[in-house]
Formats: sequence, C-alpha cells, structure tokens
Amino acid sequence: MTKSLHVLMTVASIIGVALIFSSCGEDEEPFDAEPAIVVDGGPYDPTIDPANFTEPVQNPYWPLRVGDHYVYEGVSDGEPERIVVTVTAETRVVMGVTCVVVQDDVYEDGELVETTQDWFATDNDGNVWYFGEDTKEVEDGVVVSTHGAWEAGVDGALPGIVMWANPMVGDAYRQEYYEGEAEDMAEVLSLTASETTPLGSYTDMVKTKEWTPLDPEPIEEKYYAKDIGFVLEVKVRGGVARIALVEFTPGG
Repeated sequence: MTKSLHVLMTVASIIGVALIFSSCGEDEEPFDAEPAIVVDGGPYDPTIDPANFTEPVQNPYWPLRVGDHYVYEGVSDGEPERIVVTVTAETRVVMGVTCVVVQDDVYEDGELVETTQDWFATDNDGNVWYFGEDTKEVEDGVVVSTHGAWEAGVDGALPGIVMWANPMVGDAYRQEYYEGEAEDMAEVLSLTASETTPLGSYTDMVKTKEWTPLDPEPIEEKYYAKDIGFVLEVKVRGGVARIALVEFTPGG
C-alpha cells in the first residue's frame, strides 16, 4: 500500500486546519494508522464563529431538510437492526450556533435500544458540522446509560465536520471531539462509489472510512448519495455489519 504525506487547508474563514495523514487510493485496503490532525500547528481547536452559520448552503450529501425521514435495516454482529432517523423542526443553540435537531432511534428485534438527538449545523460554505448529541441507551423501556453524550463547548468538547462542502479523496478529519467519550474520525475514500441497497442502486457516492481511536479495531465504510445522504454502512473490520437504507421520504 502506497502512503504519502499531505497537508490540506480547508474551511476558509472558519477553521485553518492542517491535516497530516496517510492516504490510500480508492482500490486499496483501509490503512491502520491514525491520522494526526492539528490546527495551526497546535492541538485540535476549531474556531467557531456563529456569523459563519447565518446563511447556510445546503450540502447535497447531508441535506438536513426538515421532515427528511430515513429507515435503515440490516444485521449488526448477528443481530437484526432497524434505525429510524428524522430531521425535526426543532433547533438547539450550541456555541452560539443554531443547530438542527435530528432524532435517531435504534431497534434490535423490534425493541428500542438507543434513542439519540443529534445537533448539526451547515455553515455558509456548505460544510456540515456536528455539535453534539443527547444519547440514551435503553433496556426494557428504561434508560440505563447516557454514555457517549456530549455538547460542543461543554467540558472541553469540540465540534467536528461530518460532511465537507467539497470532499476530496484523502481528506481525513475529526467528526467530533470529547476526550475519552466521543472521538469519531473519518477519511474520504472515494467520490465515485457505487452500491445497491433494497431501495435502489446509487452511483457517484461519497465513500468514507470511519473509526474511533477509543476502540480502534472496528472500521466502517459509509456511503452517501447525492440529494439523499447516508444510504449504506458496512463494517469491514472488527465484526460483521451491513445496514442499508430501505425507506426514504424527503422533507419540504
């Protein structure tokens, strides 16, 4: 596998990020090394200016239209799983930025096992930021854990990018940062990926590799279709899982 060193300057006027990472081509196996991501030569510390979120440009790979409704089904490590996601009309202000609230419920064998409200905001360039989540694990209808919950600006937590306005193969980035709790990372593997789900066949998709240094064994590949968003997740290391979009109703 060929590896090379890149420095990428992105997100003008919001965050001067130098991303130093190993890249792999579209046909190569995902690499194992964790990218070193720094800001202006120092620790990860994105500068968030609420003024840069006042006239958001819609991102086609993460639309966030109010009323968008997604249903995903598949098998994760031998267990049938169903995920229902809805972009609500609710908002939440985080670090001075008005975020869209997305409801995300996970069911196993028909039973609710996790319910989450995620907070996203799209900036004026079209980059989609993740500002935190209120997540609850549920057993027999009772909340048993809030592990993984975080809010940007609280207790050192920081927002991350979940979808670039102009993704490029090799881009590596933090999707979230709450030390020891939420440290998901991603790398763009392809801009021309093709896959088929029970809902249909898609081409020219953004394909990413996603993982967390908190548990480096599992690696997932995710696929994002234009004007729809996330359509497929495949675990390629650390277990067996394939979760695909089976229903989609666009919002207004």
